[in-house]
Amino acid sequence: MNLETFLTRIPKVELHCHLHGAVKVRSFIDIATKNGIDLPYYSKPEELYAYRDHKKFLEIYRRVCYSVQTQDDFRRITYETLEEASLSGVRYREMFWSPMEHLGVGVSFKTALDGIIDGIHDAERDFGIVCRIIAGMNREKTPEEAVEIVHLMIENPREELIGLGLGANEEGNPPEKFWKAYRLAADAGFHRTAHAGEMRGHYRNIETCLDLLGCERIGHGYRIIENEDIMKRCRDDGVVFEVTPFGRSYVLVDKDHPGEVVNFPVVSSGQELGLIDERSEVNWSRHPLKSMANYGLKIMINSDDPGIFMVDPAGAYIHAAMNIGFNPNEIKGFIMNGIDGAWIEESDKSMWKKTWGEEIDALISQLDPEYAQNHIR
Repeated sequence: MNLETFLTRIPKVELHCHLHGAVKVRSFIDIATKNGIDLPYYSKPEELYAYRDHKKFLEIYRRVCYSVQTQDDFRRITYETLEEASLSGVRYREMFWSPMEHLGVGVSFKTALDGIIDGIHDAERDFGIVCRIIAGMNREKTPEEAVEIVHLMIENPREELIGLGLGANEEGNPPEKFWKAYRLAADAGFHRTAHAGEMRGHYRNIETCLDLLGCERIGHGYRIIENEDIMKRCRDDGVVFEVTPFGRSYVLVDKDHPGEVVNFPVVSSGQELGLIDERSEVNWSRHPLKSMANYGLKIMINSDDPGIFMVDPAGAYIHAAMNIGFNPNEIKGFIMNGIDGAWIEESDKSMWKKTWGEEIDALISQLDPEYAQNHIR
């Protein structure tokens, strides 16, 4: 068995995936056209997902959000991304959706929620994949709007709606802005996570999310490598980091080169479209995930925005192994970390760690002997 087949077949948990970032470009065109949403000119569909920086990425992401309007639209995009995930070996996914963007264009919380849950049920029936959802807040909005989202969560209880998240542009939008929404969510029994220390946000945001917002996991968190005290605390406390091995051509911080920016681009058809510059100069050994893993932080691999990135969940693992250099046993450890971080019953965690671990070990034993000899230790 070759490495790509192994990385596709291994059972996976995914805890950091954005529903609208998972929409395939042709589905986006189809839904936008149906709903009368104007699209920019393009000669090839993939050009609609072209971006060079995080600001442009967020513009694309929000355009996808605005195009999805009916309950069946939400059912469709949920079903399609869960089908793709199941083909990549994902058996359990916790997925963000962006209710603030929909409320802003007149789509009700209930319409979106019911459609997403329809897609979850259909995908579980057809593909066996289990999914739960997290309401992701836009940190560029007001604290009052965030509190409104939590009230809507409380007023629309669903077994599938289990948590609260926080994303979008971190710079200038610190996590403490949303303490009241997180306190309300905790009191109502919802789980909590937040993007922190991802790009321009300070590493101190990670501690704020843990101590003030009561987050149980951290999304991304790459800038933690700038501060060893916070790294040690998170390592010792077993904090799980939801990471992705590729990015939106965004800036990451190199521990050994303070103040220097390092670009780790998406590996996708973006290169063929001329969207990614100087890929040959990327030094993957300087990727923050190496520093995080080497320090003993509990990282786990995710696809984040697989539709816009044009990389499926299996591709995220392939990228982690082939570009960053993680070996199969390290990959297995990341999957175990993901199970630890999942918001499921402890009995399920124990069972999955045992049965999935045995399954992964069996697949490792089937890897090509030459590769195994050189890479497994």
